[in-house]
Amino acid sequence: QVQLVESGGGLVQAGGSLRLSCAASGSIFSLNTMGWYRQAPGKQRELVAVITSAGTTNYVDSVKGRFTISRDNAKNTVYLQMNSLKPEDTAVYYCNGRIRTDWTLGSEAMYWGQGTQVTVSS
Repeated sequence: QVQLVESGGGLVQAGGSLRLSCAASGSIFSLNTMGWYRQAPGKQRELVAVITSAGTTNYVDSVKGRFTISRDNAKNTVYLQMNSLKPEDTAVYYCNGRIRTDWTLGSEAMYWGQGTQVTVSS
């Protein structure tokens, strides 16, 4: 059983910063591509940032230059540093990852965290 647990959300004023963490636990062989998604009220869930196992990153245009995704493979943890936050960044942020539970390719599956609320006040 693999679990992803997010933390670090909260209420912040516009222009402020937050750092989200996503810790993976359970029977983990390797973390592959990991990502952060967000879903605002009444909107579809959108991909915010991804990071591959090699460390390659990609971001949605609206957060480029403000958000940074990183990972610590030794801790099975992925981070999202969010700077210069805007009210439109308000959403529930979800961690997502492709994780293998053993050395076989067939053991890879996609997992989701439960989400953490980020609220940016104007």
